[in-house]
This record gives sequence, C-alpha cells and structure tokens, in this order.
Amino acid sequence: MFQQLNVKWDKNRPHLIGVAKGVDRRAGQEVLSISKQNREIHLPDDSLALHLIQHIRDESHHHAIRGHRKKRQNAFTQSGLETIEGVGAKRRQALLKYLGGLQGVKNATVDEIASVPGISKNWQRRFMKR
Repeated sequence: MFQQLNVKWDKNRPHLIGVAKGVDRRAGQEVLSISKQNREIHLPDDSLALHLIQHIRDESHHHAIRGHRKKRQNAFTQSGLETIEGVGAKRRQALLKYLGGLQGVKNATVDEIASVPGISKNWQRRFMKR
C-alpha cells in the first residue's frame, strides 16, 4: 500500500496515520494524514485500502462507545454502599429502596436507618460510624 501511495516505509519505524472525515462527513471522503511527512492522501472510493481503514476506524469507534456505555451503566448500578463492610446486595437494596435512594441514605438519621426492614440495631450502629 505504501509503495502505491509513494510513501517511504521502514518496518522498524512505523508511521502514525490519521483518518479524518471529509467536510461533508460522509464515507468515502476520508483524508489520510501521515506523520513526519506533513501531507494528506486522498484514496479513491473503491480502494480496498480505504475500505480496510474505514472498517478499522468504525470498529475502534464501536469499541470505545461500548466501553463508555458499560462504564456509565456501572456508575448507575453502583451506589458506593458496596464498599462498606457488611453491606451486600440485599442490605444495599433495602437501604436504597426504603430511604429513597443514595441521598436518602446519606441524609438518614439513626432512627430512619434503624427502621429499615432487615437492619438490626447492632449493624445500624456499626454502619452509622462509617
């Protein structure tokens, strides 16, 4: 591919190639920027090299989006209560449900936490110390 593009290639010193969408941001109008050469390359729409580069770009975008969504979903499903010793899934769910969410747990009084079903007075005292 590099010979066709008239680009010097040394397998021991790989190039960094950037891919930018064209002004209209449509597939087939991508511009390749090659590091250290300060030039742009436009490949024909039917170029196999262009299709490979587009596929790699699209897959990397999909991977990044999936990772971001997973991280965001985990942030919604974890409340921070999991890090407290003695708080498992059942106690976490009971505290959040009965007290109306994480803010309710943070702002709860000793009596409010003691009134949560399944929470013993002994455990509640240890919880409040944290």
